[in-house]
Amino acid sequence: MRTAKEQRADEVLTIQEMARRSGFSEPTLRYYERIGLLGAVPRDPGSGHRRYDAATAERIDALACLRSSGMSVTDMRRYLEFLHEEDGRGAAKQRELFARQAERLAAEIERLRVRQEYMRSKADMWDARVRKDADAEFRAVQDIERILERF
Repeated sequence: MRTAKEQRADEVLTIQEMARRSGFSEPTLRYYERIGLLGAVPRDPGSGHRRYDAATAERIDALACLRSSGMSVTDMRRYLEFLHEEDGRGAAKQRELFARQAERLAAEIERLRVRQEYMRSKADMWDARVRKDADAEFRAVQDIERILERF
């Protein structure tokens, strides 16, 4: 009996199957191929349709993870380039690339937290209006003004 990894190594996917698996649209997969992120994607000799082999599928899976973290195409290209650098230089560059992306994510999370706080305060303000509680509405408006200073 073959392992899942062995079965996956033989797997060949159509562009539709690769799109479903990766979460990328078909045009995105074609674009990534065109700009060189995927290398040459093998084609079916009879139809000419793309056939994603295991190695290409693994690369696309990695790119999907990077993209879902908000990484730019430029940085994804750098990631792929650094994979092939020798003498530890690539590893050091990868560390910096991922550290920068982690910092970007931390900043985005903070922006989202501020937006979340704003939404909660707006909900509190409207709740106070529904209840006709002028003091609670005043406090909510003050909270909103304080939050807006952080935008």
